[in-house]
Amino acid sequence: MTQSLNVQQMQECLDACLACLRACEMCAEACLDEADVTMMAECIRRDRDCADACALTARLLMRASDLHPDACRMCAEACARCAEECERHAGHHEHCRVCAEACRRCETLCRQMAA
Repeated sequence: MTQSLNVQQMQECLDACLACLRACEMCAEACLDEADVTMMAECIRRDRDCADACALTARLLMRASDLHPDACRMCAEACARCAEECERHAGHHEHCRVCAEACRRCETLCRQMAA
């Protein structure tokens, strides 16, 4: 793998982490405004976990830390769990659909970076 490809992959993963962080925060906030917040509790929890994982991973990618592969593995798992939950609600809540898509993209790119 060339250095430029590695930098390009890191940038794509970083961008996906930041987009996912934003989508998760927006989804959690929108879930709090739903009529049945109790039904959305697990979605909110997973949104928050995923947002935190994305934020940490983004910071480690920005400074090219040697820890980024481990962070990417953890982030991919958080993204997968969040996407799974959001997909359950995506038919009724646009914010969950958007979040699930962002999570799946981030999951894919993080798994590539962790490999």
